[in-house]
Amino acid sequence: MQPVLNIEDIRAVERRLSDAGVSISELMHRAGGAAAQEVMHLGDVSRVVVLAGFGNNGGDGWVAAEDLKASGVDVRVVTPCEPENLHGDLAPMVARAAIESGVKYLVGPSRDELDQLLGAADVVLDAMLGTGFHDAPVAPLSIWIDALNSSGARVVSVDVPSGLSAQTGRAPGAVVVADVTITMLALKPGLLSDDGRDVCGSIVVAPLAEQTAKLVYEADPVAWRCETADYVDVLQPPTCVVDKYSRGSVLVVGGSTRFPGAAIMAAKAAARAGAGYVTLAVPEPVANLARTHLLEIPVVGLPADADGTFSNAARAQVAELAARRSAVLVGPGMCVTGGTVGVVSTLLEGKTPLVVDADGLNSIARLTNNALDEFPELLRRSAPLVLTPHRRELGRLVGLTGDASPDTLTSALDAARRVVWADGGSEIVVVAKGTATACVGVEVALLPKPGPACLATAGSGDVLAGIMAGLLSRGIETENLPTLTALACEVHGCAASIAQERFGSRGVMAADIIDSVGVALDAVEDRATFSGADIAPEAEGEEQ
Repeated sequence: MQPVLNIEDIRAVERRLSDAGVSISELMHRAGGAAAQEVMHLGDVSRVVVLAGFGNNGGDGWVAAEDLKASGVDVRVVTPCEPENLHGDLAPMVARAAIESGVKYLVGPSRDELDQLLGAADVVLDAMLGTGFHDAPVAPLSIWIDALNSSGARVVSVDVPSGLSAQTGRAPGAVVVADVTITMLALKPGLLSDDGRDVCGSIVVAPLAEQTAKLVYEADPVAWRCETADYVDVLQPPTCVVDKYSRGSVLVVGGSTRFPGAAIMAAKAAARAGAGYVTLAVPEPVANLARTHLLEIPVVGLPADADGTFSNAARAQVAELAARRSAVLVGPGMCVTGGTVGVVSTLLEGKTPLVVDADGLNSIARLTNNALDEFPELLRRSAPLVLTPHRRELGRLVGLTGDASPDTLTSALDAARRVVWADGGSEIVVVAKGTATACVGVEVALLPKPGPACLATAGSGDVLAGIMAGLLSRGIETENLPTLTALACEVHGCAASIAQERFGSRGVMAADIIDSVGVALDAVEDRATFSGADIAPEAEGEEQ
């Protein structure tokens, strides 16, 4: 697993490195050297332009320019001001050293001059704006960013693509689209989510010092990015000594006359994820429709109200069915009524591992008046509990709606932790879905590899919930629950990638993802088993 640190924690690590004898000046020289090395790794590099900003990120660029010059590269630094006017003490110092070594520079070029310079470059090193930046860039850097993106040159960004917030993953204005981002010390949340996924390219981590790994770990990472090998502990050993019950049995509870398809898709996904016996429980008016779509999956019709949703009379039968299964999923397409709230409450009181999705989550929000973190007793149970909200559902659970709704990876992590820390037990995980999904337990938050953008389609979440229930039905030690949920997310993403190959990046529907789940599960498990084939660490960092 790769640690992910908030920006404030990165600064704390820098201070601790300084206390350990690695000065800020030394860190800048090592960062610049790592950036120069990454430029050279691209190959066929003879001309490089360095776009250097006013501060320490620009200082890294000047150091890189000096190293590239020493390697025989024709390098030119573009700077917004004379080197002696750069901010701070270090940036002017390293700029002077680079100039004395023979590095040429250009102050405040016109757009035509810049276009000509960038057009002749093999690689451009983006060292304009660093991790402390979080607003929209202004001139001249905004103009430089536009020129760079229009140039067609290969781009290596230092620490973070200029214009992107390394904390939130948002780019409110112009932002560099990099081929490679070499980030210092550790991953940052914004590189892995939202706009960061579009603009970072390949991410390489440069630790810069031998003490870094220990200090980063001690900084209590906000999350950990999963690697394929991390799933080995939750894989099911291959065996022929199985039957349909020992492979796991799943009960899916959901559906309504308004949304019958969601529960049908979730049940199919649970079966494709390897559960040997799946049962679907729906309101009676939906049962025959469901049966026509599910030849292999038994469908049970339960008491319904006049609006085609579960009535309170369904609670006893749901409890009886759940007690005979190894995992339960509740929520897809269920709607929120008094009856569905009662069904969810009944399942929370049970002892079967439970996944709560979609309207199951909205029922909990209604039950707790949008203050789930103030009702920890509702979630306290002896069996695993997985909640799978997207950001708006997560916000409703803890009373964060409208402008206060979680809208970034870090705000989603904070909201999810309000839920799991209120409960305080190891049996609960909140899977906070988004452009980067976080599987948040009491002790750890995991970031599985995200899937393609085609997952942003109606029903995709129902498929993920079904996969989650299918894997959960295998049985799991509670301490491994975050890892199991991350595995489900990665299988979901892999299935979407397979479907995208068949139907195109915009043509994938949820049913297409279901059909690819089994193949995706095999592929992810094979990669985990033979994890030695994963990307090996680079000389100065590790590619992400």
